[in-house]
Amino acid sequence: QVQVAESGGGLVGPGGSLRLSCTTSGLPLDGYAMGWFRQAPGEEREGVSCISPTGSRTYYKDSVKGRFTISRDDAKNTLYLQMNSLKPEDTGMYYCTYASCGGSRSVAEWLFNYWGQGTQVTVSS
Repeated sequence: QVQVAESGGGLVGPGGSLRLSCTTSGLPLDGYAMGWFRQAPGEEREGVSCISPTGSRTYYKDSVKGRFTISRDDAKNTLYLQMNSLKPEDTGMYYCTYASCGGSRSVAEWLFNYWGQGTQVTVSS
């Protein structure tokens, strides 16, 4: 059984930072592109960032470019998302999963229907 677990969210003020982490069990990250997705209340889940299987290529939604950094440590089976200069519009539930990167519709599209509980990010003063 494949399980995904996200952590690291919280409540921060505008301009603050958070570092999200994601681990899996049952299917390692190694060999797969991985993506971070965000779902705001009343909106569809959207791709925010994606990283290639080797980590050599990264992709970002335009609104987070220059502020977010995706990375991976396959030895630790962990995916990260460093989020700096956070804005209220970054608020939402963040999920990670196995992905394909750089598509025409989104920087990340999910490959399998494996989702964790997500981690809530709230940016508010």
